[in-house]
Amino acid sequence: MTSLAQIKSEVDRRAALIGAAGHHALPTYGHTEDGARPHIEIDSRGYHFVVVERGQEQSRLTTGDLDELLYRIFQSVTSDLAFSYELAHRVETQDCRRLAFKRQVELLSQLSPSWGERRADEHQRILREHPFDDRSGIRARLSTQVGWQRACERFPLPLASDE
Repeated sequence: MTSLAQIKSEVDRRAALIGAAGHHALPTYGHTEDGARPHIEIDSRGYHFVVVERGQEQSRLTTGDLDELLYRIFQSVTSDLAFSYELAHRVETQDCRRLAFKRQVELLSQLSPSWGERRADEHQRILREHPFDDRSGIRARLSTQVGWQRACERFPLPLASDE
């Protein structure tokens, strides 16, 4: 099994490749800082990606596969990077996920082509249930003037079959 020091070294190496060296979403190793920053643990059951907030464990992924652990670390980091990128390049008439999802896949693909493909597939599953809504901003602004119901009549909510 790979040690915490070896995992940290590999995470730091990959983070540098995508401009994420020292990023706040990178995990700690062997201990929690709490505050929802993930940390990595290793024991006889495998590698653990753990999120603790306010002293309560919020989530834990346990795997024996180092690639799975690394994917989970960078899925989180690249999501944060991608939505920061979207905010800096926002298109007001476009669902923010259009740009963020694309950017996240680009970043993950730089680290591992299979990670990029995997995340693109996960995005498609998300979009089947929650399709892009390019009119959400328009609808929200209009709703302050005429109410939500009338705004939705004028700019209907998307249906799963729209995309």
